[in-house]
Order: sequence, then structure tokens, then C-alpha cells
Amino acid sequence: MSKSYELYQYKGCNFISNIHVIEYLEKMDHFEIRDSDVTAVTYPKSGTVWMQQILSLIYSDGDPAAVQSKPAIERVPWMELPFSNFESRPSPRLSVSHLPYQLIPKDFKKAKGKVIYVARNPKDIFVSLYHFQNYVVVLEAPLSFEDFLEKFMDGRVIYGSWFDHIHDWYIHRDEFNILFVTYEEMKKDLRASIQKMCDFLGKELDDEKLDSVVEQCTFKTMKMNPMANYEKVDNKNPKGAFLRKGIVGDWKNHFTVAQSEMFDRVFQERMKDVPFKFIWDNE
Repeated sequence: MSKSYELYQYKGCNFISNIHVIEYLEKMDHFEIRDSDVTAVTYPKSGTVWMQQILSLIYSDGDPAAVQSKPAIERVPWMELPFSNFESRPSPRLSVSHLPYQLIPKDFKKAKGKVIYVARNPKDIFVSLYHFQNYVVVLEAPLSFEDFLEKFMDGRVIYGSWFDHIHDWYIHRDEFNILFVTYEEMKKDLRASIQKMCDFLGKELDDEKLDSVVEQCTFKTMKMNPMANYEKVDNKNPKGAFLRKGIVGDWKNHFTVAQSEMFDRVFQERMKDVPFKFIWDNE
């Protein structure tokens, strides 16, 4: 099989050829969802690997061995990838997904299972995605920062428009058993964020176990853990990293004033009917 990684569109969402299989995506619509299923939904570069680590540890009572012996993609796989073997996995089935609202299995829309949606400042998402596509082999390197910004604003990137993604998930939130959290609140107070997730998931961890989860889920610890940092992924530049900075506000080091103002104008227009409270600084 040739390694063709062109983007193709399926039901309004952009996927990667040779990785995402249409027949599997079609089949997913009818997956039977169990009440014990937990899926963390993110737009790309919004803390997906972080959620793989957090869910692994919450469901292993904070045991570090759980995240040191098996790669994240095997512990908490992407639901939309065929090799995830989602249907045959034992309960509780933990997964992550970048899927937009319209492509998530219909059973989730009957409030079966639990969904944790992680939102992040789209300016930081864009910068992270820009560097990510300059690093990984499976995505085309951007021609320039400005050209890629135009594509991002138009939704001509993997998984389509960020604006559509969060808009559709939020306005349809009443259809799901769902918890909304933000990347920024996780950075500001990781312990409180993990406790909020435990409460939502019905998982009780004592202080010692919760402290262990927090320690194993810091960016520094994850970056050093080969089972969490995706260091084996095919890349264009061995000096880069799958987990790059994991900070809040890096967009300020990249955007011009004009680019930031343009982004703000589009944001205000596209998000005017989404009353979700965004807190994008963790100072």
C-alpha cells in the first residue's frame, strides 16, 4: 500500500487517507455504546494525549505502572481508527476522538456512555497544529504561517473547522451525558480538573491516589514517558517533538497584531450563539 496521506472529505469532515477508512467511519454510526463507555472528545491539538493519560490513571486508581507499560494509543485509542478494536474491547471502554458531532456514534446521542469535551483557545490550537504538521509525516507541511492560517480559518485542515466542531458539540450538549472542560483550566489547576472528571465519572480516589494521577499527568512527566510522548511516531524532523510545549498563550509569540484582530473578528461572528465561557489565560 502506498503511503498517501492526502486529506479527503466525508460528511463534512476532513480525514487522512490510508489512516481513516470510510467503511469503518460508516460502520461507527451504528456502534452499540455501553453505559460504562467514556470518550474524551477534542479538536486536534487540544489535549488529546493528556486525556489519554488522565483516563488511564483514573481507571487504574493512580497506579503509575498503568501508563509506563503500554503505549497511550493502546490504553485509550482513537475511536475512529479501525485498529482501535473499539467494539471488542472489554468494559470500561476508554477512548479519545476528534470526531465532530455529526459523526459520533448515534448511541451517544441517547445519553449512553459519558463524553468529556476539552476546549482550547483556537489561537493556541492553530500554532500547535502548525508546528505539528511541520513535524509528523502523515500531514502536509504548511507552505507558510500565513497560508496555513487562511486554511485553518476556512476549515481546510484535518477534521475541518474548529468553529464548527465546538459550536455543534456545544449547542447539542443536551443530547449527551457530557462534561465540558478547558485546556486552560486544566493547566491552571490540574488537581481540581481531575477531581471534576472523577466526580463526573463516578470514580472515587483518595488524596494519595489523586496526587499520583496529577504527578503522572504533568507535561514534564509525560514528555519523559515514552509510553505517553509518542516519540516513535514517523516524523520529518527528529529534533522536533510530538509533545512540544503544552503551554497557554504561545500564540502571542507567533501572531501579528493584524492576524490576531482578524481572528478575533471571525471568532466573534462564528461563536455569537455559543455562550460557553472561555478563560484563555492561566495567569
